[in-house]
Amino acid sequence: MKPHRSRYWLNTTETDPERFRQHAETVCLTYAHAVERYQAGEHTVSVDEMTGIQALERAAPTKPARPGFVERREFEYIRHGTQTLIANFEVGSGQVICPSLGDRRTEVDFVAHIAQTVATDPDAKWTFVLDQLNTHQSEGLVIWVAHQCHLTEDLGQKGKSGTLATMASRAAFLADSTHRIRFVYTPKHSSWLNQIELWFSILMRRLLKRASFVSIADLNQRILDFIAFFNRTAKPFKWTYTGRPLCA
Repeated sequence: MKPHRSRYWLNTTETDPERFRQHAETVCLTYAHAVERYQAGEHTVSVDEMTGIQALERAAPTKPARPGFVERREFEYIRHGTQTLIANFEVGSGQVICPSLGDRRTEVDFVAHIAQTVATDPDAKWTFVLDQLNTHQSEGLVIWVAHQCHLTEDLGQKGKSGTLATMASRAAFLADSTHRIRFVYTPKHSSWLNQIELWFSILMRRLLKRASFVSIADLNQRILDFIAFFNRTAKPFKWTYTGRPLCA
């Protein structure tokens, strides 16, 4: 027994258990076949944004650990601004591909990120696993997917009619399994089902938590260098969850 220890627990806000089960099973089945699809030339990508990454510079150099003393880091720091990382975890290979670093995470930014990712293999099939953020179910994303998949149907008008009418109708279009580029959505407030979150934890523990950055440019370069380092020995995560309900 270690009563002094605790662990964070994230409860889904999905109120319909059956809907949660269906969404979770869809995500887990997507992961289960990702390696074989990757070997066949198809991509399964877990994607999300990591916002507010701070470029903090320690006001004094860190004193390294030595016998009898732990590492000591200066408490005071200098702020150089923040960045947003939009990252892709290729589930079938375990590599992080086509990262985007910038000041924001708007609808335009996200569509541009997906576009540059697909452009690396423009004729392949792509499946993106992501949460239900509004920018992940946007008008711009629907229009871009329709253009890339050569769909000529009338998409209607945002807020009024057709596919573009509501967020739900846009999500249904983007999740269509007949499209070459499709999106699989995790249940509400269930980020633990998104594999990119596992990699974000690695990035935080191995780089961001202990580092000192002299500028935004330094932060960005160090993140890109870490991704290159990580990819040299990357392998797929061993995903064992099948979508069954969990108890607190």
